[in-house]
Amino acid sequence: MVPRLLLRAWPRGPALALAAPCRPLSAGSGPGQYLQHSIVPTMHYQDSLPRLPIPKLEDTIRRYLSAQKPLLDDSQFRKTEQFCKSFENGIGKELHEQLVAQDKQNKHTSYISGPWFDMYLTARDSIVLNFNPFISFNPDPKSEYNDQLTRATNMTVSAIRFLKTLRAGLLEPEVFHLNPAKSDTNTFKRLIRFVPSSLSWYGAYLVNAYPLDMSQYFRLFNSTRLPKPSRDELFTDDKARHLLVLRKGHFYVFDVLDQDGNIVSPSEIQAHLKYILADSSPAPEFPLAYLTSENRDVWAELRQKLVSGGNEETLRKVDSAVFCLCLDDFPIKDLIHLSHTMLHGDGTNRWYDKSFNLIVAKDGTAAVHFEHAWGDGVAVLRFFNEVFNDSTQTPAITPQNQPAITTSSSVAVQKLSFKLNDALKAGITAAKEKFDATVKTLTIDCIQFHRGGKEFLKKQKLSPDAVAQLAFQMAFLRQYGRTVATYESCSTAAFKHGRTETIRPASIFTKRCSEAFVKEPSKHSTSELQQLVAQCSKYHGQLTKEAAMGEAGARALTDTYLLCGTWRLPKGSPCLSSTWTLHMGR
Repeated sequence: MVPRLLLRAWPRGPALALAAPCRPLSAGSGPGQYLQHSIVPTMHYQDSLPRLPIPKLEDTIRRYLSAQKPLLDDSQFRKTEQFCKSFENGIGKELHEQLVAQDKQNKHTSYISGPWFDMYLTARDSIVLNFNPFISFNPDPKSEYNDQLTRATNMTVSAIRFLKTLRAGLLEPEVFHLNPAKSDTNTFKRLIRFVPSSLSWYGAYLVNAYPLDMSQYFRLFNSTRLPKPSRDELFTDDKARHLLVLRKGHFYVFDVLDQDGNIVSPSEIQAHLKYILADSSPAPEFPLAYLTSENRDVWAELRQKLVSGGNEETLRKVDSAVFCLCLDDFPIKDLIHLSHTMLHGDGTNRWYDKSFNLIVAKDGTAAVHFEHAWGDGVAVLRFFNEVFNDSTQTPAITPQNQPAITTSSSVAVQKLSFKLNDALKAGITAAKEKFDATVKTLTIDCIQFHRGGKEFLKKQKLSPDAVAQLAFQMAFLRQYGRTVATYESCSTAAFKHGRTETIRPASIFTKRCSEAFVKEPSKHSTSELQQLVAQCSKYHGQLTKEAAMGEAGARALTDTYLLCGTWRLPKGSPCLSSTWTLHMGR
């Protein structure tokens, strides 16, 4: 029987939409409504982005074997070579041809996009710890602005400014500039804006600039992952104007945009947040947020009970909110406490399904915790950096600012309540027990190395990322006596609907270098050890470039296995913890 790819046609629906439609500027828009006023429309390059290439099967097999070599002995490697040769000349060839044919029939997207959404949305494990990452902000350089109310207000306003700038098409397009002196200039921007969108990417390419895919950006706001049996759904309602605030397990909503689409006065937002922070209600006996940490099928069944129990409209307010602001009632003690707090918290004060939670602790420490199915690091990091810069450089309020008294927060702020029957209460209790037990299994530790860093490494012409990956290998070898496979994510946002590609950092170079440092350092001179590190850095740079250009082939090979339903991870396969790193040619 000829093997068949079990792959449905990729949808052209909302999951692949380019962005919320651009809207005209409101006549009442004030100077503080937008982060920037790009002369090049935000989505100007999107139509002409190149498509993600499918690497040749023989190249993918070659790279796969290179990644296996440091992990296997001679006998195992020879068997793997034989298996790969048989695969390449047999079922692999047929499946690769089918994958290429599918790709040709879906030129509106990338070959990885549909399966990638499916991979996330069909996963039934809890999204907490397994999928959702966080990024922590630095403190505001002006210490007095780190007051919780002040920082939460400023970050909220900056986030809404980002939203308005994006939807108005005024956000600078995301472009990776290899020669910013030529491409990141007003002269070039004034020229490129007149080039049709169908050709604009080529114009940027001529000056060594690489526009990045921005199709995920519209999911940043008003979006939530909805639990469904077997496969979740991504929901977006960009007409909603309210913010969701969580504090002590309670849910509050209030409008941050008025009926004309303008940002509500920052002093009013400050007043509403102050009102919420003053609420002395004890934490609820059954915090609903625990349910978003559950197994997805369990949560889907419980959510249906919530809907049928009269909570549909209330849930709609949670799902459609611009984003979720989490106000924690404690300060951050240290970096370990910060990591636990922002990665998972205590389960009561996060809505893990939301596209992102903006978390602000009692001492003003802030972070973005985000759901991963809708998008990757490029969109989140852009939002993260813009919000930090705007809230610290042009803050909406000062610590001396007095909240507005013209609007009654008791009227503007709605505290949501949920009707819970015995089955839902039991479900929340079970979810809490599972959450607590899972979190206890997580150990986080850290060490701050002050005698060097990325700037020092760059001066030595070494890749900081390559050195970090090498450190993982050395540490594992020192502790367990062997080299293992490691996974590193690399963005393919340089292509239309690109997601990520896999870097396999473990190599014959990292193995050789690790063994020299760990097992026999006295047998090598300093210059020899330096040369070994340089070889690792050079090879890792090659792997990174291949991955960023869609040439690594790991996703194509994985698709080939997954889509024909034959992929199985061998039992006992060694694997080191993943690292989540964004690469764009660095």
